Amino acid sequence: MPDEARSSQEDAVVIPIGTGGRPGRGTGSARPSSAARNLSAARKPAPTPAPKRPRKKPSKPAEPSPAARARVDESTTETSGPAAAPTSTGAPTAGIPVGDWLAALQGAAEEIFGDDWERRAAELMAFARRRLEGDYEVDDYGFDRELTERFFMAALRPIAEKWFRLEVRGLENIPAEGGALVVSNHSGTIPLDGLMTMLAVHDHAHRFLRPLGADLVFQMPVVSSLARKGGATLACVEDAERLLSGGELVGVWPEGFKGIGKPFSERYKLQRFGRGGFVSAALRTGVPIIPLSVVGAEEIYPLVGNMPSLARLLGVPYIPITPFFPWLGPLGMVPLPSKWILEFGEPIRTDAYDAGEAEDPMLIFNVTDQVRETIQHTLFDLLRDRGGVFS
Repeated sequence: MPDEARSSQEDAVVIPIGTGGRPGRGTGSARPSSAARNLSAARKPAPTPAPKRPRKKPSKPAEPSPAARARVDESTTETSGPAAAPTSTGAPTAGIPVGDWLAALQGAAEEIFGDDWERRAAELMAFARRRLEGDYEVDDYGFDRELTERFFMAALRPIAEKWFRLEVRGLENIPAEGGALVVSNHSGTIPLDGLMTMLAVHDHAHRFLRPLGADLVFQMPVVSSLARKGGATLACVEDAERLLSGGELVGVWPEGFKGIGKPFSERYKLQRFGRGGFVSAALRTGVPIIPLSVVGAEEIYPLVGNMPSLARLLGVPYIPITPFFPWLGPLGMVPLPSKWILEFGEPIRTDAYDAGEAEDPMLIFNVTDQVRETIQHTLFDLLRDRGGVFS
């Protein structure tokens, strides 16, 4: 074969597809010629390399001059000069002195808690620490004096002073020490009158009133625990006598659910006082009976109807219907701001009777009727003195 023909066949080598322009390396594969390599390079343009940016070395910040450092120190320590505005997050910026922020926080605390805010904050922290450590005392009935005074009374006080504008009369009839039995009328659909009486005795007579509650109170999960810690106990003769013998001030509402659940048309008309168990407890212990008349509670939830079927289903004495509940939902449970008056009457002495006379049913009936009539006549007098219901 001539030399020109061999040269033409060598130059006609085919480049396999899918190998990126590189010939196969298996057996029998031919090495491409320089002409083929030049042809492949001409078909696929070479990528243009990206220009390299010169890498800068981080420069070391220059040291401030002594004059600049003096100006910075002067701006951070001087409190009388103008300060930079605070950021939106409320955190102090570099231009505001720390002393100014502490002074502002102290001023806000004094405005909220008063001048003795430091003492109150320390007392609150000490109280929380004692509660967490279990360093507090309760009596045999579960009464927690510290919790009642710091939280229960503090929560009721604004309601009594601002909402009901509570007025208390006859405080001189409450003994400063020793046992006594406070007997009151019951009204209001929801027994807020018992709570207001406890607050009035605590704030004005500086004593704790130990209320006697119905069985339903101690059958409710949350209410039962709060009632025990607040000083309440079951309304039975045994507990009443034990508290009275121990020198406690005991409160009882003989009308029970008949008093708070009566319709608005029968307001301030006392219901039957039960069987006089509270009188027998007072006769056995020889403590005085203090009649209490409460005006204002009848108007907080005017009872105009009842749902007895639903009440029996839920196991409660009644389901009240008022002009606002259940029509307004939870808003209808807000009590109306009626004017309240509490008057403690003159004590009825029982120490003149023998202990054996506590079993005389006629004597118990007479003393019970005397207490009831005293409360009823005082209610009529207070209604005339009060004037407007919400004034």
